[in-house]
Amino acid sequence: MNSEIIPLLQIGMWVIVFIMVLLIALYAYLMRSPKKVKKEKEPDDLLDSQEDEKKANRQDYGKFTGNLTKESILDFMEFDEIVDNMIVRKNATQYIMILQCNGVNYDLMSEQEKISVEEGFVQFLNTLRYPIQLYVQSRTLNLREIIAEYKSRVDTLYLEIEKLDEKISQAKQQGNKPLREKLEFEKRRKVNILEYGISITDYVEKLSSNKNVLQQRTYVVVSYYSAEIGGGLDKYSKEEIYNMCFSELYTRCQNIASALATSQVTSKILESEELAELLYVAYNRDESEFLQLNKVIESQYDSLYSTGKDILQKKQEKIDQEINIAAIDMATDSILKADRQKQIEELEVAISKEEKIKQKASEILDSYENQLDPRVFQLAKQEIEKPEKQDVPQLEEANVNAPKKKIVKKKKLES
Repeated sequence: MNSEIIPLLQIGMWVIVFIMVLLIALYAYLMRSPKKVKKEKEPDDLLDSQEDEKKANRQDYGKFTGNLTKESILDFMEFDEIVDNMIVRKNATQYIMILQCNGVNYDLMSEQEKISVEEGFVQFLNTLRYPIQLYVQSRTLNLREIIAEYKSRVDTLYLEIEKLDEKISQAKQQGNKPLREKLEFEKRRKVNILEYGISITDYVEKLSSNKNVLQQRTYVVVSYYSAEIGGGLDKYSKEEIYNMCFSELYTRCQNIASALATSQVTSKILESEELAELLYVAYNRDESEFLQLNKVIESQYDSLYSTGKDILQKKQEKIDQEINIAAIDMATDSILKADRQKQIEELEVAISKEEKIKQKASEILDSYENQLDPRVFQLAKQEIEKPEKQDVPQLEEANVNAPKKKIVKKKKLES
């Protein structure tokens, strides 16, 4: 019985081993086949991934969806160029000039003034013979340039006060009292201006910290189309069409400005840089507060390379500075010398006055010579010719000695 079971067990073990080998081989085949499929599909996956990345990099810019190019940006801005205070659009078929208007304090006016403003505006509307557009732009009030200008003026006042201190010390050493008083008065005036300037600067800095302060500007947009010239544009050159459009557009703006003046609204035609700034703020409302267009132009960001001042210009500026310093020193010396000369002239006038008095007194005495005793006449002559005695020191000595005599008398009475 046992001999029959052992072969069966061996056969069963071989069957189990064979089945396990088959399962392992099948598992290995199944694991290897997806890799082959992946390798075969790898180029397609790369293309799909590149398209997905392109889609991810694409951004929606409203009218344009996709990667922006120079042409698409120019199409988005909808104007060709800015030249001669004009915005050129639609392949040089439309020209635009813009007037910046300054508002009036309508609420602070009297009733009669309000009526005159309204009548002037109605008259302006009645004189219009072509379409216009009104554009209002609000900007965050940027006071950085004003603050920088105030600080530069304050620094200049500091330097002027230091120079006045030096001149006052020189006047004290020279004993020139009138000049010293003038310089001290000028110093007090400068110090008052300095204190006022510092307070104004602090106030403007506090005001600039408030980001909600807005400045509203109103513009009148005037357009002119080259088709308004009339038929037969082919017989004109491009430059002639441009000149005719410019002259007609400029005439329209001048008429509008004069018509607005009747309602007490002043206006001016924007220059090319001001037009660029207007469009820059319109397209970049957030960035325009921090990156101003005028700073970009001054820093020459629009140039291929930045250039410094010419060496001759630097030398000329240095010479001008030296001339200014020498002129200030010369003016100061001339004031001191003129004041000294004035004192000398006043002293000479005083001396000549004394001599004239003596001469006149001597003439009067000569007229009474026959009526006076000879001895009296001689003594009077000597008295006139004597130099004048200084009475002030004698009075001071008398005042000093007087208390001593009183004290001696008081001591004698007490003893």
